[in-house]
Amino acid sequence: MERSNGRNDVYSQVAHDEIDLQHSGAVTIPVYQNSLFAFPNHEAFDQAMRDVLSATVYSRGNNPTVQYLERKIAELERGERARCFASGMAAISSTLHALLKTGDHVVCVDQSYGPTRQYLGELSDRFGIAVTYVDGRAVADFRQALQPHTKLIYLESPTSGLFQLQDLEEIAKLAKEAGVLTAIDSSWATPCFLQPLSLGIDIVLHSMTKYFSGHSDCLGGVVVTRAELMREIEQRGYMLLGGIMTPHTASLMIRGLRTLPLRMERHQQSGLAVAEYLQAHPMVACVNHPGLPSHPQHQLAQKQLSGYSSLFSFEAKLPLQVMKQWADTLQYFRIGVSWGGYESLVSVGATPEARNTDGASPSLVRLYVGLEDTAALIEDMEKAWTTVMHE
Repeated sequence: MERSNGRNDVYSQVAHDEIDLQHSGAVTIPVYQNSLFAFPNHEAFDQAMRDVLSATVYSRGNNPTVQYLERKIAELERGERARCFASGMAAISSTLHALLKTGDHVVCVDQSYGPTRQYLGELSDRFGIAVTYVDGRAVADFRQALQPHTKLIYLESPTSGLFQLQDLEEIAKLAKEAGVLTAIDSSWATPCFLQPLSLGIDIVLHSMTKYFSGHSDCLGGVVVTRAELMREIEQRGYMLLGGIMTPHTASLMIRGLRTLPLRMERHQQSGLAVAEYLQAHPMVACVNHPGLPSHPQHQLAQKQLSGYSSLFSFEAKLPLQVMKQWADTLQYFRIGVSWGGYESLVSVGATPEARNTDGASPSLVRLYVGLEDTAALIEDMEKAWTTVMHE
């Protein structure tokens, strides 16, 4: 899939703005730290109140700083509209709340983000929305799961644990034939490496807390879709639930957005280098990185993605407690959740096959490669292997 022009455009889109004399030519948009906006007369106020989602009335609806960020992201995703939220889960839950009703059916990838599955469980238990979970690596999984009342197919590609992909273009075609909406959590790839809307997906969601921010200092989420569908999300989820992004947070996200393509290039380079090192290590059984030729879906990754981020996992031949000790020994990799910032992270858990065993089976390690020197990260891991193998 040819995406070279799109990749070149990304740099200009995030780094260049026309001069805006409304802000005295400021090179970055000011923080509109306003809860409300006043009007010169009641006629103007009444007109704005007729459609508050199209006017600047109250920052739970629109705020100029946040709107600027939304326009930038919509442009990057090649979408008509974007809405920013207080967190990735605020974006996801507001979208699901807005689009689903009692009696609807959802098909969801079984490796999708845990809190997303938890929220779908709440919708199922409390509001009678049926959910079918599928492996998702084969389009047939979705075809077989469709029901007459299916409303939505929910995707995450790659997933953030085992890094499995779904064929977005083929699934989008299937969904359109069935009259079903499609949504994807695309946090792993960012718009730098994937624009799902151009493949036929209806809704794109991101945890902006990750790569968009890039500094591990703020939370955020975003939804991007066509204007008609966004209107429904705005009216039933965005305004009513109130999980909005603040203008101050938007300003931090704008700062992160300026360097997003540059950082993603570095993350791609470093992530692949570390993955290749681990793939050759005798204590590693397999590495789950879509950019490696050894990945079972590497061909799909090459077709669908224009690059690779730096979050991946590997299966170690050593048991869980030993690998936790390995993680404790690391100096550059911090132990923690999330990813997308400047700092490298590690977490250790059981492989799916070993989660009900006594802990003596191989373990699954998730690595996030940050912006540190790659050689230093590899040296750090090598020292940790030496330490645990000699104890």
